[in-house]
Amino acid sequence: MQTTPGIIFCDATQAVGKIPVHPNEAGIDLMSCSAHKMYGPKGVGALYIRSRNPRVKIMPQLTGGGHEQNIRSGTLNVPGIVGFGKACALCSEEMATEATRLETFRNTLTQALLEIPGSSLNGHITQRLPHISNISFNGLNSSLLLSALNKSLALSAGSACTSGSLDPSYVLAAMGLPEQVSRAALRFSLGRFTTATHIDFAIEEVWKCVTELRNQIPVFE
Repeated sequence: MQTTPGIIFCDATQAVGKIPVHPNEAGIDLMSCSAHKMYGPKGVGALYIRSRNPRVKIMPQLTGGGHEQNIRSGTLNVPGIVGFGKACALCSEEMATEATRLETFRNTLTQALLEIPGSSLNGHITQRLPHISNISFNGLNSSLLLSALNKSLALSAGSACTSGSLDPSYVLAAMGLPEQVSRAALRFSLGRFTTATHIDFAIEEVWKCVTELRNQIPVFE
């Protein structure tokens, strides 16, 4: 019995502009990205659609004039698109150097935070994006950690899309992590303007916060 292969969609917003991305080689059929994640204007993004082997067709979400070969309708945001293109060009020129710089900072941050008792890295130690580290602090709740750190650091317990949700990350759950580990996770994201001083400050603040919270929870082992 023959089956029709499924369509693979990838949200590559965190990857595009940070590492080389080749959707055709990766077998991706649909791939989205956003300009603001690479320091371009907000409100504009891109959708890659495979054109052959197999050709992918999508239904328009906005109908009307049939712009962009009937994929969507409406006047294009020309300034946003131009800004997006410029941001892509800058990222392409600086990608290799920036990835190395951020990976060094990420490793320094990760290694220091993993020395905190009860901390653990979520994901592969090397096969991950150079600018992101997701770490859990056993016995603590991420919302409690964020409340204690929000005056000094900008962190998240999950993706920006789910910042208003109190539920544990569905991505960490899909990775097979226990719920208590997912609920204790923080995501650290670095960027173009991150410096060594910022990393040192973040390490100090997280160590201090976790230690103080742990002292308030005597049942932690």
